[in-house]
Amino acid sequence: MDDTLRKKYIPMTETIYYTLLAVIQPRHGYAIIQYVNALTVGRILLGTGTLYTMVGRLAADGMIAVVPENGKKTYRITENGMALLLEETRRLEKQLTDGRKILTGGV
Repeated sequence: MDDTLRKKYIPMTETIYYTLLAVIQPRHGYAIIQYVNALTVGRILLGTGTLYTMVGRLAADGMIAVVPENGKKTYRITENGMALLLEETRRLEKQLTDGRKILTGGV
């Protein structure tokens, strides 16, 4: 994993995090928007401009791959994207554990 990518994507924005989660299964743009909306129960509403700018950058950085399918662009996570997604998930788990410990009176 390239340290430049790690520095660029860790910590991850919520929109990037949820988009990478969405493309663990190959999805086209509108399906990504619907998936993220459903997963977050409407908390994150991706607009098409935001999504396509983001997937363009993620594809250029090798985080996702573009796979043509039935005349649509379908996106799927790459090994590098998965590695960073897992790293970010571990980082968030540690952050949550620390926050819960302090908020419940821990050291």
